[in-house]
Amino acid sequence: MTLIASGVGSFPGEDSAAFDEALRVVLGELSDLPHLPELPGRGAAANMTGRALAVVAELGADLQPAGWRLTGGTPGIDQRRASSLLAQDLDALEEQTQGYDGRLKVQVAGPWTLAATVERPRGDRILADHGARRELAQALAEGGRAHVADLRRRVPGASLVVQVDEPALPAVLSGAIPTASGFHRHRSVDHPEASPALEWVMSAIAESGATPVVHCCASDVPFGLLVGAGAQGVSVDLSALAPASLDGLAELLESGRTLMLGVVPSSDPETWPDDGSLTERVLRLLDMLGIDPAGADGVGDLVVTPSCGLAGASAAWARRACELSARVARNLASG
Repeated sequence: MTLIASGVGSFPGEDSAAFDEALRVVLGELSDLPHLPELPGRGAAANMTGRALAVVAELGADLQPAGWRLTGGTPGIDQRRASSLLAQDLDALEEQTQGYDGRLKVQVAGPWTLAATVERPRGDRILADHGARRELAQALAEGGRAHVADLRRRVPGASLVVQVDEPALPAVLSGAIPTASGFHRHRSVDHPEASPALEWVMSAIAESGATPVVHCCASDVPFGLLVGAGAQGVSVDLSALAPASLDGLAELLESGRTLMLGVVPSSDPETWPDDGSLTERVLRLLDMLGIDPAGADGVGDLVVTPSCGLAGASAAWARRACELSARVARNLASG
């Protein structure tokens, strides 16, 4: 079992200076698996949905008072701004990773979270339209291929990991996504119906030479669905997981896949924890799973992370959360 640290994705901040600082923190503190920071504080063009719409291929979108909506035509000004922001961030990443030859993670919203948050041209969520959500998933898959190719050009020595963010997936599966009116819920999507969209995106990432993992911070992470669709790792929030999910964690590791375990608070706690208490928490979990980190041959890697994104944290805590993640991973590795 390899024991390292990383982050989930988002950071606090509202401008390019904050992004540059976030990137320095990530590259310095999470050097075994740094990630491209996301700063949703810069506006809708930089939030999870906006970033994904900057990646999707050949689908126009614009920003309405209710949120992002497909236009059925050319990209709107806000989508173009999202693309510009992503390009600027990648320019900064390229500049600060000259000669880098380790693992590197980027994030993009998944097909079901996008379908639950983006509207069709005539209103209501893409989730309500079988054809539209299929088109969106395929456009995301093709855009993902181009995104990985761009990253390979910019950071040629990196081993790329693409994290597909699916925070809304459990709600999609259970029929908990509200309609535009708010009076009803979209019908539930069962696992066989949900799988193809995930498979298209995961396959596109893998075929491009990157490793696909999925982040889902819900209590009922659908491990079987994600692994079956091609995820080589799953990122979870340990505090949010239901007890019934322990079997899924064990099966994930025993299958040789990566568990990205969110154990460090993602927002400023009243009392800042130390790395010792967080390490003990991970050890208790591994003991419950029947896994000894010091002698766990043949199981997947464990990546220590904050519990979720750090966008709601102070700059000081965001840095400290990265430091703690790295310290916990080192503690576990040293036995």
